[in-house]
Amino acid sequence: MIALSIADIARAAGGTVVAPAGSQLTADSVVGGSVHTDSREVVPGAIFVAKPGEVTDGHLFAPAAVANGAALLIVEHALELPVAQIVVPDAVVALGELATDVVARVRALGRLKIVGVTGSNGKTTTKNLLRAVLERVGHTVAARESFNNEVGAPLTMLELTEQTEFLVAEMGASGVGEIARLVRMARPDIGIVLKVGLAHAGEFGGIEATVRAKTEMVTELRETDVAVLNADDPRVVGMAAQTAASVVWFGQGDTATVRASDIHVSASGTQFTLHFASGESRQVAFQVLGEHHVMNALAAAATAEILGVDPDLVVGALESVQTAERWRMQVLGGRDGITVINDAYNASPDSMTAALKTLAQIARPGQRTIAVLGEMSELGELAGEEHDRVGLLAVRLNISQLFVVGSAARRMHISTINEGSWDGESVFADTPEKAFELLKSSVKPGDTILVKSSKSAGLRFLGDRLGELFS
Repeated sequence: MIALSIADIARAAGGTVVAPAGSQLTADSVVGGSVHTDSREVVPGAIFVAKPGEVTDGHLFAPAAVANGAALLIVEHALELPVAQIVVPDAVVALGELATDVVARVRALGRLKIVGVTGSNGKTTTKNLLRAVLERVGHTVAARESFNNEVGAPLTMLELTEQTEFLVAEMGASGVGEIARLVRMARPDIGIVLKVGLAHAGEFGGIEATVRAKTEMVTELRETDVAVLNADDPRVVGMAAQTAASVVWFGQGDTATVRASDIHVSASGTQFTLHFASGESRQVAFQVLGEHHVMNALAAAATAEILGVDPDLVVGALESVQTAERWRMQVLGGRDGITVINDAYNASPDSMTAALKTLAQIARPGQRTIAVLGEMSELGELAGEEHDRVGLLAVRLNISQLFVVGSAARRMHISTINEGSWDGESVFADTPEKAFELLKSSVKPGDTILVKSSKSAGLRFLGDRLGELFS
């Protein structure tokens, strides 16, 4: 974080400075360390925010943060610890207010450009692709992993320094109003909306509410800003009428400003022609597995072009990225020609469909395909129907063998075995451990295995075990 006096931090966070006995710092002291809500990540000089949680309370870990060298605590009640503290009514709100202040201070220096990224799928991949491009141009801050909520997003914003030229802020939500709050913190110059699908539809209360929530990205933009929108998604197309910003379209259709053509998918990645808004085009050898990730590459390329990045640099950066993120279409294995694709960090009907289609596309003639699938969480009343559809999709794609893991995903197995016109086989395992044992004896040389589920199902660790087993 940029260096600020404790008094300035307190004003921004809406709190009161407390300097207990033994504290070496006063309100006038300057602090410029990193900001954390996890005491294990605290380093000397850092700020620790004691955030109450659903299971435990960050205040209980403040002593550990102090032991690790925290210079300042942001707390909801004063603690008997020999370190300066700022007492606030709500630690999460204070974190957001501090982030808003820091972003405004760095923006006032005149060099910072901010990009906000939202969508039901692809946020993290697009953010990582943009980081790969922009860090070749100037100092870039982008979220770690999927830091995109009311805690993760401001923590990312607080990584800004006076030298930062680009901030890529991933913005997720589980309800209406949350993206708007994050947009107001960062005030993006460019807002990207990737796709609106059924991910988290249960939490939102339906697809209509999901659309309203994602639209908040563009309704909060100003006339001088740019909305980068998916021309291939009708729900996103409708957002253009609700923004004051200018619009740049990305997609595979002719209506897109930045588009892809001549797409060819293989086990080594995706080849396509990238057409820029300027009229220039380039061939791209994209190593990230799956045709669906081409859309994320287009969003990143469109944004980079708006920011004035040279097309050759954009393509070089895109081609340098080998994996979207750990547990996202991550290719493992290799022994005896066995490939494991671990894509089990999250799952929605859209991303499950894309992953299964990729599995079918990359298989060579005569090669077996195995899908190891778990629950798609947060679908609410749509869960049963959508799990049925995934099972039937595995049949239509002629996946060789299906392993369904966990009782919450069992309907995939049932819908599959009830489908008569299929040469494949479906197996049910109630735990990842049982699935692992079954797979050990089922996998044959040359097989390609997809592991896909929501994070809560825990199959990402099963994917890791399979990758290690067949490494």
